[in-house]
Amino acid sequence: MDAQVWTYIMVGVTFLIYIGVAVWAKAGSTKEFYVAGGGINPIANGMATAADWMSAASFLSMAGIISFMGYGGAQYLMGWTGGYVLLALLLAPYLRKFGKFTVPDFIGDRYYSKSARIVALVCALFVSFTYVVGQMKGVGVAFSRFFNVSYDTGVIIGIGIVFFYAVLGGMKGITYTQVVQFCVLIFAFTVPAIFISFQMTGNPIPQLGFGGQVKDGTYLLQKLNELSVDLGFAEYTKVNQGNLTNMFFITAALMFGTAGLPHVIVRFFTVPKVRDARISAGWALAFIAILYTTAPAVAAFAKINLINTVSEQPYSDVPEWFTNWEETGLLVFDDKNADGKIQYVADAEANELKIDNDIIVLANPEIAKLPAWVVGLVVAGGLAAALSTAAGLLLVISSSISHDLLKKSLRPNISEKGELRAARISIAVAVVAAGLAGLNPPGFVAQVVALAFGLAASSFFPAIILGIFDKKMNKEGAVAGMVVGILFTAIYIFYFKPQLGGPGTPDGYWFGISPEGIGTLGMLINFVVAVTVSRFTKPTPNHIKELVENIRFPRGAGEASSH
Repeated sequence: MDAQVWTYIMVGVTFLIYIGVAVWAKAGSTKEFYVAGGGINPIANGMATAADWMSAASFLSMAGIISFMGYGGAQYLMGWTGGYVLLALLLAPYLRKFGKFTVPDFIGDRYYSKSARIVALVCALFVSFTYVVGQMKGVGVAFSRFFNVSYDTGVIIGIGIVFFYAVLGGMKGITYTQVVQFCVLIFAFTVPAIFISFQMTGNPIPQLGFGGQVKDGTYLLQKLNELSVDLGFAEYTKVNQGNLTNMFFITAALMFGTAGLPHVIVRFFTVPKVRDARISAGWALAFIAILYTTAPAVAAFAKINLINTVSEQPYSDVPEWFTNWEETGLLVFDDKNADGKIQYVADAEANELKIDNDIIVLANPEIAKLPAWVVGLVVAGGLAAALSTAAGLLLVISSSISHDLLKKSLRPNISEKGELRAARISIAVAVVAAGLAGLNPPGFVAQVVALAFGLAASSFFPAIILGIFDKKMNKEGAVAGMVVGILFTAIYIFYFKPQLGGPGTPDGYWFGISPEGIGTLGMLINFVVAVTVSRFTKPTPNHIKELVENIRFPRGAGEASSH
């Protein structure tokens, strides 16, 4: 069987399992829809959290971006990993003890203010929507290449799949579906890495092969440095000193943005106890580490194979995968000197090959000439990663509208049945809107996701951390900080992103900070504004100070509030 047939089989079987699980775990109450009933096993929650966390950006884009940026791409790896540790250790247990369904719920109650709840709600919608657009691009890329459909059709197919199991199952269905999706994606990511590592270095463990020697006795990274320099690129492992400030800001935005991501935070409300929240955070970190320690090896293997396969090769002799990707428009060959050969070089004037970062992981098995079933497996894994995160994000959007806006603000007397119906309608609308936005995303998957992390860092992180550790932080300070932080960051992003219509160019970046890193500055501004305003306005009420004192001791939490 060829790769096309294997892809149909792998994707078809996994989708049937997802839909079967969603039907089996259909939510019957708002508590099951929002927090899966609050009784999920910590190991299962760790797997679901890992799947929620490892999106299309981690599976499809991260290795691709490291492959083309070299050492500089490691900022994504460091930022996301560090952010998860920060979230698991610093925030999750305290938020779990607070026992609310959503982040706006925490903000609204901690800051005893409907205004604060609404501002947090708007921030959650903004962050989640930006993030889910990145996932839709990942879905579109995978479908367009392996189902021979246009990118737009691929996105629309993805909308249909997510629509079904997210609307039906809510958090309960999504949780069990994500457990299956984690198994699929981690198997799909590691199997080709093991094959290629053994093929190139003789060591089946990718993490060891990454530091090993290739067949001519040269160390892998040394070989990659030589190939890169020969083509006019900088050494793969070279640190770009002129870009260190921006690299720091991007890494920090990813790290602090992670700790403020509402779709990851809400996962810690699905376990019975605070202790279970800590345990599931540890399991999730172990599961995430499998993929994150493999990604740099996959990036290096792919870059060497790509250069050796296409550089200076006659176009008439290119393998089938090359022409297949050309049809998607994500790989473009332009024979500028009309010599019939592919010149892949650093000089933009002479370079004839344009490659979208996001295709590297999907194309990697074909470039390395692995068995056809591995190609199908990787496609199924990429789709699992994109769909699992998209479902989690859509649930945040849904719960923000039905619970925080409708139940807590506009219609407090709404019945549970009415709230559940509103949640399903809002998630359906969000799926369609995200898909339409995904038809024209503003960059690579990882870059789109980086923008979402910047927005989360500049809005939620200071409000959450000060809400837990600063008893003097009042509603005026929190609201002012969130509004100023997210407005500053969003305006900067819009101004410097030409895909969003902004007139700014990289020459105008403040201190050389790109839109992907500006969330760090937005976060610092949020902190300064929040603390300053809180010290010159009405003090925090005593019962709120006692509440803050109480949540600092994670023991003794009950179930998540059913409201």
